Amino acid sequence: MHHLNILAIHRDKKILATVLRLINTNGQWNGIGAHSDEEAIELFHQQPVGIVLFCAGIDPENEQKLKAVFNTQNPPPIFLQHYGGGSGLLSAEIYEALAKQGH
Repeated sequence: MHHLNILAIHRDKKILATVLRLINTNGQWNGIGAHSDEEAIELFHQQPVGIVLFCAGIDPENEQKLKAVFNTQNPPPIFLQHYGGGSGLLSAEIYEALAKQGH
């Protein structure tokens, strides 16, 4: 079974753990998480990532720097903003992003 790797980046480790738990309730998704930019880049280079989920707390300047690094992957990942709102909203955001990309 092919899993879609979703890299979630959140500064708060407890909230990040919750986001990853919600992602991993879907058997086709594999949530991996980072709380720092350095950790996100390291994880990104260790495995193919289909979606990068920028959670609340990532400032625009850091987000742009990370996108520049992540856009070197071919094909580049889908970038998503997530500001909270529960499991239903997170799943809907991921499904909507995938649908827009034709997945």
